Amino acid sequence: MEQNQNSSTIAEVKYANVSSDERTLAILCHVLSIFFWFIPALIIYILKKDDSPYVAEHTKEALNFQITFVIYYIISVVLMLVLVGIFIFFAVWAASIIFCIIAAIKANDDILYRYPLTIRLIK
Repeated sequence: MEQNQNSSTIAEVKYANVSSDERTLAILCHVLSIFFWFIPALIIYILKKDDSPYVAEHTKEALNFQITFVIYYIISVVLMLVLVGIFIFFAVWAASIIFCIIAAIKANDDILYRYPLTIRLIK
C-alpha cells in the first residue's frame, strides 16, 4: 500500500495486488450508491469485510459518504422553508453523483478515494 499525501492529509491510497473481483466490488459499491444510497455498500461490506481489506476500505468510505450526505439532504430539506434549501438540495445531489463517479474511476485504478466533505463515522 502506497500513500500519496496532499497538504498533510492522506487524499488517496494506492493498493497493490488487487484482484479483478475485488476491483469490481469496489467499483460497484460506488456506482450503485448513486441509485440505491448506502444499501449496496452496506451489503458488500457485510459480505466481504473479512475477505478483502481493499473492498472493506472502499465500502467503509462509501458508507461514510452516503451517511454524511443523508445528513446534508435532511439539512437542505429543513432549509427549504426559507427557500435556500432548494439550491442546497440540488448542489448536494450533483456533488453526490460527481464524487461517486470519481471514486469509481479511482477504484478502477486500485486507489482508495477519500470523499471530501465526509464525516468518518465508520472506521
